[in-house]
Amino acid sequence: MADTRENFGSRFAAIAALAGSAIGLGNIWRFPYMVGENGGAAFILIYIAASLLLSVPIFFAEFIIGRRSGANCFGAMSRLAPGSKWNLLGILCILTPTLILSYYAVVGGWSISYLLKSFTLAFPSFGSFSSSGWAVAAFVIYLALSCLIVAGGVKKGIETFSKVSIPLLFILIVGLAIYSVTLKGGSEGIDYMLKPDWGKVSARTFVNAIGQSFYSISLGMGIIITYASYISKKENIVFSGVGTAGFDLFFAVLAGFVIMPAVFAAGIEPGSGPGLIFDTLPYIFVSMSEASPILATIVAVSFFLTVTIAALTSSVSLVEVPVAWLIEEKTMKRGSATLFVFAVTGIIGAMCALNLGIFDWLDKLCCNILLPIGGILCVIFVGWVMKKDDVRDEFTSGGSGSARLFGFSYFLLKYLAPLAVAVIFLSNFF
Repeated sequence: MADTRENFGSRFAAIAALAGSAIGLGNIWRFPYMVGENGGAAFILIYIAASLLLSVPIFFAEFIIGRRSGANCFGAMSRLAPGSKWNLLGILCILTPTLILSYYAVVGGWSISYLLKSFTLAFPSFGSFSSSGWAVAAFVIYLALSCLIVAGGVKKGIETFSKVSIPLLFILIVGLAIYSVTLKGGSEGIDYMLKPDWGKVSARTFVNAIGQSFYSISLGMGIIITYASYISKKENIVFSGVGTAGFDLFFAVLAGFVIMPAVFAAGIEPGSGPGLIFDTLPYIFVSMSEASPILATIVAVSFFLTVTIAALTSSVSLVEVPVAWLIEEKTMKRGSATLFVFAVTGIIGAMCALNLGIFDWLDKLCCNILLPIGGILCVIFVGWVMKKDDVRDEFTSGGSGSARLFGFSYFLLKYLAPLAVAVIFLSNFF
């Protein structure tokens, strides 16, 4: 018999869980560099517009599918489009996060390892560490921790973790940002992030903003569908969507204030990706220790604790998608379902940890192909297949709110959002 279905207990719990799924490593290692290289504040303004006009409507589509059905991704499509090929979208939305979790947890393992190393500032060479046996062991520990949280259930596991981790994340990132912007030479990093440079803005800038916004708030991977199915019909969908995007952007900007002033203060060329977190910043922390070892240790521990928690909030949501499917469609107990997901992703992830070529291949498959396909199918389904009255009923929570915004949001969802996702998809090949 399947476990009794749970729901989030409050609006804060729902927003914290949704924000946790959005806030992740991309906010830390990609967004700040992208801002600086694409016009600073000019890019942020374009990013905000892309989020509100394109990504949030896609969020609405996935939210509507999940809450309307009250089921996991596969069950949602079976209920909303019984006997149709739309079940394939449900399968895709289960497969994609399972694959992403497999390699994302490898990076989570790196984060845990560097968190432990930060207490002594004895950081290993990232190149040699990333494919070592220790990296595999750290991956298994990180994946087990993610699965353990999900095994606790929606309320006692995911909700409790989200309500604690999200406030803690913002406390840590604000504290680190205050320290970083006061560093000598750090003002150049602030200029890099915030000084508007419209000369750097091109057509590619708009594509980058749309793509970053799409990937950052967990679209196209079944997470919003699954989490929305745990949210009360009374909750305002606009508040949930804008709130999730807002928290995600705020954290990303704060991460930029942490990283870029420190990078410029150290006289290092800014970069992005794993090398920024696991090579550049450890070098900065070790350099800091020459003048103030205690302060350097505190900053390093705080930073890698932030990275680890940010990674965990995302991986927990990735675990929940296939677990919900196993519970509801295969009538497995939550503990057994979580153990099964741990085993499957553990095997795939171990291969990624030992062979970064497999890691890169899976990353490109998911980000360049599976996620955009999932996103565009969701907006097509809600905009062109579901009855407009049903969409309106869900959007307005049964007529109790957001009715004035429905017409405009529905237009964006039906016409502009599919085009935006198509642009993201095609841009990956040019």
